[in-house]
Amino acid sequence: MNSSRSEYSNGIPARSVPKSRQETSSKAPELNAIEGRNWLIHRHFTRKEFGICKILIQEELERTRGKQEFANYIQGLILRHEGKIQESLECFQICHSLHPKNVDYIKQVARSLFLLGLHNLALEAYLDAQQISEVPDWDIFYNLGECWLRLGEHTKAKESLRQAVQLGHHERCYVALASIYKLEGDTQSAIEIYKAAVESAPDSAQLATALGLLYLEEGKYQHALEKLGGALARDPQYAQALLAAGAMMQNHSDYDVALSKYKIAAQSWPESPALWNNVGMCFYGKKKYVASLSCLKRAHYLSPLDWDILFNLGLVHMATQQYASAFHFLSAATNLRPAHAGTFLLVAISLRHLDDPDNASEAFKQASLLAPLDASIPLNYAVFLESQGDLDGAALQLERFQELAQVTPRLSPELVQTATQLSKLLSNRLRSRNGSKTDENEMSSKSKLAIEVEAQVRVRNHPVDSSPEGETPNSMADDEV
Repeated sequence: MNSSRSEYSNGIPARSVPKSRQETSSKAPELNAIEGRNWLIHRHFTRKEFGICKILIQEELERTRGKQEFANYIQGLILRHEGKIQESLECFQICHSLHPKNVDYIKQVARSLFLLGLHNLALEAYLDAQQISEVPDWDIFYNLGECWLRLGEHTKAKESLRQAVQLGHHERCYVALASIYKLEGDTQSAIEIYKAAVESAPDSAQLATALGLLYLEEGKYQHALEKLGGALARDPQYAQALLAAGAMMQNHSDYDVALSKYKIAAQSWPESPALWNNVGMCFYGKKKYVASLSCLKRAHYLSPLDWDILFNLGLVHMATQQYASAFHFLSAATNLRPAHAGTFLLVAISLRHLDDPDNASEAFKQASLLAPLDASIPLNYAVFLESQGDLDGAALQLERFQELAQVTPRLSPELVQTATQLSKLLSNRLRSRNGSKTDENEMSSKSKLAIEVEAQVRVRNHPVDSSPEGETPNSMADDEV
C-alpha cells in the first residue's frame, strides 16, 4: 500500500511527471511589475543624484515605451530644476494623459504653465485641480492667489490666499497675502497679517523680520527693534534680520555697531548688493571714502541697475571731488528714477564744478519742479547763481529758501549758516553795484568763501534684500537711512 501511494501524485503516476515540472511547480511565476524600480528612482532623486536618476528613468521609459507615470513625473521635476520648463511641462502632460484624475499631475502642469508666464492657462489648470480634489487643498488656493495676482485681480487673489491661510497656516501664504496689502499701500493690514503669522509660527525668523521691517517703514522703531531682536534670538545668523538691524544702527550714526552686524551677515550672504551698499555708506559716514568706494563698486558689480547704489556712488565721488565720475553715476541714476529731485540736485552741483553752467541751471530748475518744498534746492541754486554773477536771481532764490525755512521742521544748521553767509555776501555785492561804500577787504574775503552746501538728501540704504534662500518670500520696499 505504501509503495503504491508513493508512485502516485493526485492520481497521476509519479514517473509520468517530468522532472522540470516537479521542480518548478512549487514556485510562483516571476512578473516584472511596471513600478518595480520606482523605489530606486525615488532614492536617487531624494539624494539629488540626478545623473544616475536620469539613466534609470531612461531605461524605464524605454522598457515601458514611455508609459511609466512615476518615471515621467520625476523626469519633469528634474527638468524643471534644471530650468527646462517647456520639457518639464511635456513630461507632466504625459502623466496627466495616463491618469487624468490625478490632482498632483494637474498641479504640476499648472506650475510649469505659471513659470512659463502663461498665467491664464495656469489658472484654468488650478481651477480644474480644485474641482477634482476630494478635499480642499491649501496649495491649490495659494497658487490660485498667485495667478490672480499676476492677472491684476487683487480682490480674488486675497480671497484665495485667505482660504489658503485658513487651510494650511503656511508661512508663504501669509507672506503672499501681506505682500498684496503692501502693494496696495495698506501697511496696517499687512502688519495684522504678519502678526497672525508670527502667532501661528512663533519660531520663524523670516516672519519676525518681515514684521519688523513693516514697523520700520511706519516709523515705529521700538516695535521694529523688538521684532528684529526676536528674530536674531531665534536665529543669530539670519542675514536679513542682521541687515535690517544694522540699517537701524546706521540710521542713528552708530556705524561701528552696524558694521559688526554686517560682518556676521557677510559670512552667510557674501554676494548681497544691499549688504555691500550699507557697508560702503558706513565707511562714508566715518569719512573713509576709499573704503566706501571699494564697497559700493562691489555692490554695483553685483547689481548694476540698482538705483540706490548708483546714487550713493555719485554722492561719495562728489565728496572726493571727482565730479566727472559723480556725474557718470548720477546721470545713470536719473535714467532709472527720473522723478527724484535729490539726484538732479547732485547732478546740478557736479555740472557746476565741471564748468557747464547752462546744463547746471537746467538741472536746478528740474529739481525745483520735482520738489518745490525742499529748502536745500533754492539755497544751492542761489549759491550757483551768485557764482555766475546773477545777483538778482540769487537774491530771489535766497528769499524762496527763507520762506521754506519757516515751514520746514528741523532744518539743518549747515543750511542756516550757509544762508546767513550768502545773505551778507549778496548784500555787500548789491550795495557795491548800486554805488554804496563797502569794506573792500570784507567783500574780497567773502567772495573767496566756498559757500556751497552739499545736497541735503538722505543716504540711500537697504534694510533688506532678496532672500539668501532659493525663493524670495516677498518683495520688500527699500527704506531710506
